[in-house]
Amino acid sequence: MSALTWAVAAVVTDDAGRVLLCRQGRGERHGLPGGRLRPAESPVHAVTRDIRAETGWEVEVVDLVGLYHLAGRHGAALAGPAPAAGRAGPLPDVLVHVFRARTRGSGPAGDPVGGCRPSWHHPSALPEALTPTTRAALTDALAGRSGVLRDAAPGVPASTAGHAPGQRSTPPADRAPHH
Repeated sequence: MSALTWAVAAVVTDDAGRVLLCRQGRGERHGLPGGRLRPAESPVHAVTRDIRAETGWEVEVVDLVGLYHLAGRHGAALAGPAPAAGRAGPLPDVLVHVFRARTRGSGPAGDPVGGCRPSWHHPSALPEALTPTTRAALTDALAGRSGVLRDAAPGVPASTAGHAPGQRSTPPADRAPHH
Protein backbone atom coordinates (compact mmCIF):
# COMPACT_ATOMS: atom_id res chain seq x y z
CA MET A 1 0.00 0.00 0.00
CA SER A 2 1.35 3.44 -0.86
CA ALA A 3 1.07 6.73 1.01
CA LEU A 4 -2.05 8.85 0.55
CA THR A 5 -1.98 12.48 -0.56
CA TRP A 6 -5.10 14.59 0.01
CA ALA A 7 -5.90 17.07 -2.74
CA VAL A 8 -8.70 19.44 -3.74
CA ALA A 9 -10.06 20.74 -7.03
CA ALA A 10 -13.20 22.46 -8.27
CA VAL A 11 -15.40 22.63 -11.32
CA VAL A 12 -15.65 26.43 -11.41
CA THR A 13 -18.29 28.06 -13.59
CA ASP A 14 -18.94 31.69 -14.45
CA ASP A 15 -22.21 33.53 -15.19
CA ALA A 16 -22.00 32.40 -18.84
CA GLY A 17 -21.82 28.71 -17.81
CA ARG A 18 -18.21 28.31 -18.90
CA VAL A 19 -15.77 26.08 -17.00
CA LEU A 20 -12.40 27.29 -15.70
CA LEU A 21 -9.46 24.99 -16.50
CA CYS A 22 -5.70 25.20 -15.93
CA ARG A 23 -2.87 24.14 -18.15
CA GLN A 24 0.17 23.39 -16.04
CA GLY A 25 3.80 23.69 -17.11
CA ARG A 26 4.65 22.85 -20.71
CA GLY A 27 2.04 20.15 -21.08
CA GLU A 28 -0.99 20.33 -23.27
CA ARG A 29 -3.33 18.63 -20.78
CA HIS A 30 -5.87 20.71 -18.95
CA GLY A 31 -6.93 20.13 -15.37
CA LEU A 32 -9.22 21.56 -12.75
CA PRO A 33 -7.75 24.30 -10.58
CA GLY A 34 -6.78 23.09 -7.12
CA GLY A 35 -3.92 21.62 -5.15
CA ARG A 36 -2.90 19.82 -1.97
CA LEU A 37 -4.26 20.29 1.52
CA ARG A 38 -1.98 21.78 4.15
CA PRO A 39 -1.80 20.21 7.62
CA ALA A 40 -4.99 20.89 9.65
CA GLU A 41 -6.63 22.69 6.68
CA SER A 42 -10.22 21.97 5.68
CA PRO A 43 -10.88 20.91 2.07
CA VAL A 44 -13.22 23.89 1.50
CA HIS A 45 -10.59 26.38 2.71
CA ALA A 46 -7.89 24.63 0.67
CA VAL A 47 -9.85 24.74 -2.58
CA THR A 48 -10.75 28.42 -2.28
CA ARG A 49 -7.12 29.26 -1.38
CA ASP A 50 -5.66 27.18 -4.21
CA ILE A 51 -8.05 28.51 -6.86
CA ARG A 52 -7.33 32.11 -5.81
CA ALA A 53 -3.56 31.45 -5.94
CA GLU A 54 -3.60 29.51 -9.25
CA THR A 55 -6.11 31.58 -11.20
CA GLY A 56 -6.66 34.90 -9.41
CA TRP A 57 -10.39 34.17 -9.09
CA GLU A 58 -12.36 34.31 -5.84
CA VAL A 59 -14.93 31.51 -5.75
CA GLU A 60 -17.93 30.42 -3.73
CA VAL A 61 -18.06 26.67 -3.06
CA VAL A 62 -21.54 25.34 -3.87
CA ASP A 63 -21.26 21.65 -2.97
CA LEU A 64 -19.13 18.52 -3.18
CA VAL A 65 -19.20 16.75 -6.54
CA GLY A 66 -17.33 13.77 -5.13
CA LEU A 67 -14.16 12.03 -4.04
CA TYR A 68 -11.85 10.77 -6.78
CA HIS A 69 -9.08 8.26 -6.12
CA LEU A 70 -5.97 8.01 -8.28
CA ALA A 71 -3.74 5.04 -7.52
CA GLY A 72 0.04 5.33 -7.39
CA ARG A 73 1.55 6.41 -10.69
CA HIS A 74 -1.74 7.96 -11.92
CA GLY A 75 -1.78 10.29 -8.92
CA ALA A 76 1.81 11.43 -9.32
CA ALA A 77 0.94 14.65 -11.17
CA LEU A 78 -1.17 15.89 -8.26
CA ALA A 79 1.10 14.52 -5.56
CA GLY A 80 4.16 16.46 -6.62
CA PRO A 81 7.59 15.53 -7.91
CA ALA A 82 8.93 11.98 -7.89
CA PRO A 83 11.25 10.98 -5.05
CA ALA A 84 14.84 12.18 -5.39
CA ALA A 85 17.43 9.91 -6.98
CA GLY A 86 18.36 7.13 -4.60
CA ARG A 87 15.06 7.36 -2.69
CA ALA A 88 13.05 4.52 -4.09
CA GLY A 89 9.50 4.01 -3.03
CA PRO A 90 6.00 3.78 -4.32
CA LEU A 91 4.27 6.84 -5.67
CA PRO A 92 1.44 8.01 -3.43
CA ASP A 93 -2.23 7.42 -4.00
CA VAL A 94 -4.15 10.69 -4.31
CA LEU A 95 -7.66 11.30 -2.97
CA VAL A 96 -9.15 14.43 -4.55
CA HIS A 97 -12.12 16.27 -3.05
CA VAL A 98 -13.80 17.83 -6.13
CA PHE A 99 -16.20 20.68 -5.44
CA ARG A 100 -18.66 22.61 -7.58
CA ALA A 101 -17.97 26.36 -7.32
CA ARG A 102 -18.89 29.61 -9.02
CA THR A 103 -16.94 32.79 -9.49
CA ARG A 104 -17.38 35.86 -7.31
CA GLY A 105 -17.09 39.17 -9.10
CA SER A 106 -16.76 40.03 -12.75
CA GLY A 107 -13.04 39.35 -13.05
CA PRO A 108 -10.03 37.89 -11.26
CA ALA A 109 -9.27 39.50 -7.90
CA GLY A 110 -5.53 39.18 -8.52
CA ASP A 111 -2.85 37.75 -10.74
CA PRO A 112 -2.30 33.99 -10.82
CA VAL A 113 0.90 32.66 -9.30
CA GLY A 114 2.65 29.47 -10.26
CA GLY A 115 2.42 27.53 -13.47
CA CYS A 116 -1.34 27.57 -14.11
CA ARG A 117 -2.46 29.11 -17.37
CA PRO A 118 -6.19 29.59 -16.72
CA SER A 119 -8.71 29.52 -19.55
CA TRP A 120 -12.49 29.41 -19.85
CA HIS A 121 -14.31 26.75 -21.91
CA HIS A 122 -17.91 26.17 -22.84
CA PRO A 123 -18.99 22.67 -21.69
CA SER A 124 -19.71 21.67 -25.29
CA ALA A 125 -16.21 22.72 -26.41
CA LEU A 126 -13.86 21.29 -23.79
CA PRO A 127 -10.26 20.52 -24.75
CA GLU A 128 -9.54 16.92 -25.77
CA ALA A 129 -6.49 16.65 -23.52
CA LEU A 130 -7.87 16.48 -19.97
CA THR A 131 -6.44 14.75 -16.91
CA PRO A 132 -8.36 11.60 -15.86
CA THR A 133 -9.74 13.27 -12.73
CA THR A 134 -10.79 16.34 -14.70
CA ARG A 135 -12.61 14.27 -17.31
CA ALA A 136 -14.47 12.22 -14.67
CA ALA A 137 -15.29 15.21 -12.45
CA LEU A 138 -16.52 17.37 -15.35
CA THR A 139 -18.75 14.53 -16.54
CA ASP A 140 -20.23 14.17 -13.06
CA ALA A 141 -20.53 17.89 -12.29
CA LEU A 142 -22.08 18.83 -15.64
CA ALA A 143 -24.60 15.99 -15.22
CA GLY A 144 -25.57 17.53 -11.85
CA ARG A 145 -24.24 14.63 -9.77
CA SER A 146 -22.95 14.98 -6.24
CA GLY A 147 -21.76 12.50 -3.65
CA VAL A 148 -19.74 10.57 -6.24
CA LEU A 149 -17.09 8.06 -5.16
CA ARG A 150 -14.87 7.11 -8.08
CA ASP A 151 -11.55 5.61 -9.08
CA ALA A 152 -10.34 8.00 -11.79
CA ALA A 153 -7.91 5.93 -13.81
CA PRO A 154 -6.81 6.75 -17.36
CA GLY A 155 -8.79 4.96 -20.03
CA VAL A 156 -11.85 4.34 -17.85
CA PRO A 157 -14.79 6.41 -19.09
CA ALA A 158 -16.50 8.29 -16.27
CA SER A 159 -19.90 7.06 -17.44
CA THR A 160 -19.00 3.41 -16.75
CA ALA A 161 -18.49 3.78 -13.01
CA GLY A 162 -21.38 3.05 -10.66
CA HIS A 163 -23.13 5.57 -8.47
CA ALA A 164 -22.48 5.72 -4.76
CA PRO A 165 -25.37 4.72 -2.47
CA GLY A 166 -27.60 7.74 -1.98
CA GLN A 167 -25.81 9.72 -4.69
CA ARG A 168 -27.93 12.42 -6.28
CA SER A 169 -28.14 12.15 -10.03
CA THR A 170 -29.79 15.55 -10.40
CA PRO A 171 -29.13 18.64 -8.32
CA PRO A 172 -31.74 19.74 -5.78
CA ALA A 173 -33.78 22.72 -6.94
CA ASP A 174 -32.14 25.11 -4.46
CA ARG A 175 -28.62 24.11 -5.58
CA ALA A 176 -28.93 23.77 -9.34
CA PRO A 177 -25.69 24.39 -11.25
CA HIS A 178 -25.13 28.10 -11.82
CA HIS A 179 -25.29 29.08 -15.49
